[in-house]
Amino acid sequence: MFHIVIPARYGSTRLPGKALLPIQDKPMIAWVWERAMQAAADRVIVATDDARIAEAMMARGAEVAMTREDHVSGTDRLAEVVRQLNLSDDQIVVNLQGDEPLMPAANIRRVAALLSEKPEADMATLMEPLDRGDADLESVVKVVASDSGRALYFSRAPIPAHRDGGPAAPMYRHVGLYAYRAGFLAKFVAWPPAALEQSESLEQLRALANGAHIQIEVAPEPTPAGIDTEADLMATRQRLAPDS
Repeated sequence: MFHIVIPARYGSTRLPGKALLPIQDKPMIAWVWERAMQAAADRVIVATDDARIAEAMMARGAEVAMTREDHVSGTDRLAEVVRQLNLSDDQIVVNLQGDEPLMPAANIRRVAALLSEKPEADMATLMEPLDRGDADLESVVKVVASDSGRALYFSRAPIPAHRDGGPAAPMYRHVGLYAYRAGFLAKFVAWPPAALEQSESLEQLRALANGAHIQIEVAPEPTPAGIDTEADLMATRQRLAPDS
């Protein structure tokens, strides 16, 4: 049993109105919602502070939660929805970002199942093999994990390093899809931003800095990049074109 919350705001520095930008015959947020609906969750909720997004999605039959306008991150918006729903501490909530129209439903199901299977974990997320040729890209978040699948560190820097002469450890790209226990989520948003989080600009480092257990494994299906730029949007439009 799990819930999916899709945080969606209208404002975006790089792509204003991103959630409602058209991809073929529907807005981006509608593609994300449809992927979520395929994941067999108990409930799928679009969380927004904008009436335009709410109206567009309610017209498609989506459940919408109106949230405050002053949230710093999608995680804060997620936590507000959890409070609105009065979920018990052990309920699992998946944060599916509103700019991931190509997220495979299998990955959504798996990240929720992974957290369910690991009662000692506070959060769960996914990763994918990464070619070392792409390791220097700061936009690609790298992750290292223990042999038992516990995330050890996330970074925009190339990790793990490879010294000449020794065998190269495999590298992994972090897939920005999270499952939380509702009780832990409330703790997470109450913590102040951590120094590591601010240095790397990676919110998940707040959890690690506070000793949280993040379980991670390789995603069952490849995950195309989300939409952050105009180039990303054009590539996604091309990928989802009827004749592609």
